[in-house]
Formats: sequence, structure tokens, C-alpha cells
Amino acid sequence: MAQKKPKYYVVWQGRKPGVYDSWEEAKAQTDGFAKPLFKSFDSKPAALKAYKEKPHLHMGQGPKSTVKQGKRDELVGEPILDSLVVDAAWNTATGDMEYQGIYLATRQRLFLKGPYFDGTNNIGEFLAIVHALALLHQKGSNIPVYSDSRTAIGWVKKKKANTKLEETARNAELFDLLDRAETWLQTHRYANPVLKWETTVWGENPADFGRK
Repeated sequence: MAQKKPKYYVVWQGRKPGVYDSWEEAKAQTDGFAKPLFKSFDSKPAALKAYKEKPHLHMGQGPKSTVKQGKRDELVGEPILDSLVVDAAWNTATGDMEYQGIYLATRQRLFLKGPYFDGTNNIGEFLAIVHALALLHQKGSNIPVYSDSRTAIGWVKKKKANTKLEETARNAELFDLLDRAETWLQTHRYANPVLKWETTVWGENPADFGRK
């Protein structure tokens, strides 16, 4: 029978943060602790390196197929309060779209744009992320940006909005914004992590317009 490989546990938030060689030790630091933040690693060097880094760089990494839902919730941890959360609203009847950004720690609205004619929700999510990145870049801030749209996050990574929406006279302003957003991504570097807001674990995105 193959010997079970050892695991090493990083506790970023717990009774006593650190790197532990057993789950029993790590559990003693996190069990019953308000908003613990921890994760297991396959090697001690990887765990020591991760402990020196910000936890959001490691949350949710690894093949999802090997993580049970209960354990996945533990790995996700809590959202980073010092962050900017964005969301968009799209009116299915009129096609109007708007988006906004909220500072998570205080729930203060930092921007609200729109409504724009004949848009889509994905376009709004994309523009919201880029708007947030540009705003934080201007302020010299590297805090994370959260979005609950995997599609928009993918577009941002590719620096291209892969929309099939046709440009018309009514949405010309929106397409101009898309061009400007893509140009910004192609001409600027940013260190802000763009992260997925884990709705199933954390609840509704705080930047949601509440119109569902």
C-alpha cells in the first residue's frame, strides 16, 4: 500500500497564523475562529512561500474535480475587505445597461455609469472591471477587483471584449467605451488581481443592483 504523502497547512488567519505539519495543529488554530483563512500544500517549501504571500493568490487554486464542496468552501475562505467589487445590470426589456463599483470594506460606491442603450450584461461587467482597474491605477492602488462574471474576467485577461453584439446608432457610445477599454488594457500594466466573487460561498455580490 502506497504511503500517504504528507500535507502542510498554511494558516493566514487563525488563533496563531503560521505553517503547520498536521491538520490537527492547523485545525486547532482555525476551528471555531471567526473568518479563518487557511489552505493545504503538498510540500513544506510551497507552504512557507505561500505563507509569506497574500492569501488571495492561492485561494481556489487546483483542480476543482478533486475538491469536495465542503472543503472547497474552506479553501475559498473570506473575501478580501480591502478590495473593489463591480457588477452590471442589464434590462432585458429595453436593453439598457449600467454598472457600478463598490469599496467592499465600507460598501461605499466609488462609481456608477450608465444607463447605456442597447448593451449586454457581459459588456457591462467587462467595462466595470476595466473602469475599476483604471481608477485604482490612477490612485496608485494595487487592491484586488472582484467580479462575479467569469466571461468578463476572461475578456479582461485577453484584453479583448469578445462580444457578438452589433453596433448601431443607439449603442455607438457603448462601442466607443469598449474601444477605449481595450486600448487601456493594451497600453497599461496593473498589479491588481482580478478575482471571481464566489457567490455560492459569500452570497450576493455587494455591487449587485438588486433587480433580479
